[in-house]
Amino acid sequence: MATCKWIGKSGTVYEYDVLSPNANWNAVGGNYIFAKDNGPTWSAIYIGQTESFKDRLPSHDKLPCAQRNGFTHIHARANENEASRLKEEADLIANYRPPCNVQGT
Repeated sequence: MATCKWIGKSGTVYEYDVLSPNANWNAVGGNYIFAKDNGPTWSAIYIGQTESFKDRLPSHDKLPCAQRNGFTHIHARANENEASRLKEEADLIANYRPPCNVQGT
């Protein structure tokens, strides 16, 4: 399985698994990124966290925005600790400022 490293505004490096949007998701908590494959690089389209990939990702409310912005993959990283997930989410959003994390999208 391919992986991708994302760097938070704090400088912390987070390693994510690169998955198809149609992957079979497990009912575990973690962070995820709707990402666009730009050849040698990735663009973050939306960054989020959830207590269950299985419950959240298949019918995500930001899918229409992600699709409009050309997302191709979901990057996921298991993390059962909610406080840690929220901190990671905020750290990555602050660095990448994804278009679908903007209010109203």
